[in-house]
Amino acid sequence: MATGPGDTRDDAYTERLRGQGEAWWKRLLDVQAPYRRNLRRLQLGFTLDIGCGIGRNLSHLSGNGVGVDHNPHSVEAARARGHRAYTVDAFRGSAHAIPASFDSLLLAHVVEHMRLAEACALVGAYLDLLRPGGQVVLIAPQKAGFRSDPSHVEFMDFEKLHEILAAQQLSLVRSYSFPFPRAVGLVFTHNEFVVVGRKSQPPVTTTGVD
Repeated sequence: MATGPGDTRDDAYTERLRGQGEAWWKRLLDVQAPYRRNLRRLQLGFTLDIGCGIGRNLSHLSGNGVGVDHNPHSVEAARARGHRAYTVDAFRGSAHAIPASFDSLLLAHVVEHMRLAEACALVGAYLDLLRPGGQVVLIAPQKAGFRSDPSHVEFMDFEKLHEILAAQQLSLVRSYSFPFPRAVGLVFTHNEFVVVGRKSQPPVTTTGVD
């Protein structure tokens, strides 16, 4: 992931996330409402939020999720909000790291902080925790949003997000631009690519009875 001024692992990054989300006018207007509805309509079920930050999407999931993040300061902030969140190392030793126990893996505004190969590997590192038939949801900023953050590393459009799914043999369920058509993402910072994949179900085997 990024290092230096745009490092996502330090306390300054956590404070920036806090500042972005806690502005009085954002709370007054509830600017997260459409994004909250978007997540909920995906019917994610019990979700592992990979790169959970300070817990914004965990709040959207209404407690039906667990977060993991490489920034210990962000994890502490998420926990202070009442969420179940772990650092990467602590998560693997936790009671929540159970194979096939999650209905969905969510990576929202995460993969653009790394190179494509790293993003593919990150999804693969947690895929064992996703149940057969479960969803992988990738959300990434469009052009204006990508340019707005110095910690962004590689622009992840639909094609690259599809590559991440294909690298882990996940089937593509749907792709869409949210909340506005893709052209708006050239100027609107908060337009997103949303891609949903699915983990294959094992074949059903039957045994005959003589």
